Amino acid sequence: MALLLACAWLASVAAADVPYLTGRVVDDANVIKPATRARLTEVLKAHEQATGNQVVVLTVPTIQPDSIEDYAVRVFQGWKLGQKGTNNGVLVVVVPQDRKMRIEVGYGLEPALTDGACGQIIRNVMTPQFKADNYDKGIEDGVAAIVARLEGKGGVADAPATAAPSRPGTVHFDSPDLGWPERILIGAFTFGIIGLFTVLGVMTPGMGWFLYVFLIPFWAMFPIVIIGTVPTLVLLATYIIGYPIAKLWVARTEWYRKAAKDLKSKGTASIGGFTFGSSGGSSGSSSGGGFSGGGGSSGGGGSSGSW
Repeated sequence: MALLLACAWLASVAAADVPYLTGRVVDDANVIKPATRARLTEVLKAHEQATGNQVVVLTVPTIQPDSIEDYAVRVFQGWKLGQKGTNNGVLVVVVPQDRKMRIEVGYGLEPALTDGACGQIIRNVMTPQFKADNYDKGIEDGVAAIVARLEGKGGVADAPATAAPSRPGTVHFDSPDLGWPERILIGAFTFGIIGLFTVLGVMTPGMGWFLYVFLIPFWAMFPIVIIGTVPTLVLLATYIIGYPIAKLWVARTEWYRKAAKDLKSKGTASIGGFTFGSSGGSSGSSSGGGFSGGGGSSGGGGSSGSW
């Protein structure tokens, strides 16, 4: 029991704080100008008076180690947005340092503000402005699009994405809007395949250096979908540096030397139950499993994005 309580306490300490609800716009990241904050407050107040819907904007510098989805749910539940019984609340969360955002929608407003509509607002209205560090306009236009949807006007979210001016010399890479279940499943499939071939390359004489070069494009591209651009660059650098070190270390072992000698003299070598030929092929002497992957769909309640 003491261990469980300690783990729960550590988890609560590690989680990002939920700030106090001080108004319809809580700008803890200080990215919204006072004039814009005043306009947003008036727009959201008028919308609440006309419809009863509660729409709140929150900016925080960072939410690490939380995911944007988990954090938005915790804030929504802590602030109890919307009316009891109708669940007509909307939370817009922007996290500048993490470059993440989310529109969290109460159950009662999901028919009017669907996941698809939230995704359109994020991609077409907010993201182009955020890429140019124009949080003021991105948030104000995003709120206007949300209010238009809730009031049955539409229009803003349906407009095609417009390219916002970006700073000279900057390059942006977009990653797909995937939830954590999809990332885990796709990651298990992708890293399972290229990870297996990486291990085979390190452990196998002959074709090991060919696989080293062959796998570089795979390590450079596939992880972007799952973990984003910067972590992929770190992973690629780790692979480029770590593979030769591991290969040279393994080459000093006795079994590797024996396998290399057998491959040279006999044309075949056995490693870990697999027989490798000098041509680089292999045949399993034990039963092997296949590779499989799957996908899933995230639940309702809004949409997330990054820039």
